[in-house]
Amino acid sequence: MHRPYLWDPAQGGLFPADELLGVDGLLTRHARRLVTLAGIDHSFARAQQVRAEFCGWEVDDDVIRQTTHAEARRVADQRPERNDAMPFEKADGEIDVLIDAGKVHAHGVAGCEVRLFLKRKPGSGATPDEWDQRDLPSPTVRAVVAAIEEAEHFGHRLRRESDRLNVTTHPSVTVLGDGAEWIWNLASDHLPQAAGVLDIYHLLEHGGRAMKGMGGSEEVIRTRCAPARRAVLREGKSGFERWLGGAFAELSTATSMEPLLDLAAYAAKHPTRSGYAERFAPGRSIGSGAVEGGIKQLLNLRMKRTGARWRVEHAGPLVKLRAINQIN
Repeated sequence: MHRPYLWDPAQGGLFPADELLGVDGLLTRHARRLVTLAGIDHSFARAQQVRAEFCGWEVDDDVIRQTTHAEARRVADQRPERNDAMPFEKADGEIDVLIDAGKVHAHGVAGCEVRLFLKRKPGSGATPDEWDQRDLPSPTVRAVVAAIEEAEHFGHRLRRESDRLNVTTHPSVTVLGDGAEWIWNLASDHLPQAAGVLDIYHLLEHGGRAMKGMGGSEEVIRTRCAPARRAVLREGKSGFERWLGGAFAELSTATSMEPLLDLAAYAAKHPTRSGYAERFAPGRSIGSGAVEGGIKQLLNLRMKRTGARWRVEHAGPLVKLRAINQIN
């Protein structure tokens, strides 16, 4: 194919036909999209094979890598101008903000912080015996923030997104997360008006670990855990503390107190975050599983493959690009 080449003193050399054909560099706009879709879901080497098998044309895996990272950076840079703030504000449901971190093999660091903003309509109400058997409605809208950086810088990133989505000063926002101190520090600094809920599964997991540390058979451990679960689900902090006091009283002199002391110290850090009955009775979430599942889908499946190594500046934008692709 032959095409004229023009020189402009202001713009330099150019091919006028490229603009008409949508060619920017080596690929057309549609080709860039196809290459990027392959690059965010597969290793770059596998993406090269997928493009050849599905489209009948080959693109070098290095071109796929460069194109995918370039598109991820472009999308990340355009975040302040994205037009999803109004749809988020108008969507039905109550606002939950879920925070967690996942590990990724990046040069010099290991953690990628992820924050998921979502709205969800309340589901069916549940009793303490039914809460873990109910199906919550799917979110009506979602937005994801991800980056590998120091917590302070990530906090500023979260605040910008909270402001952009009009979440920061909203009168009804709930932050859900596990017991990690950095999560609640971020929430306190950047969403000071939000309520907090400690993920119920993490609390019960710590309780089960304490019961196991006290020794005994599996049946004995389950018998110990059952009243703790009922107490915290029915009465929150007061019920948990009453059960814990009874557990200390029943300890024999030959049994170590350390497991219960560790559990008490863990729960003491979250005195206002165990109001579970007030949330699951009207059909609201009491767990942060959505962000943990998001980390698995957005981070682990693509970025924790055998032998994969990432640059810090590439990880966050790629996670966000995967999130946008899944949401849309």
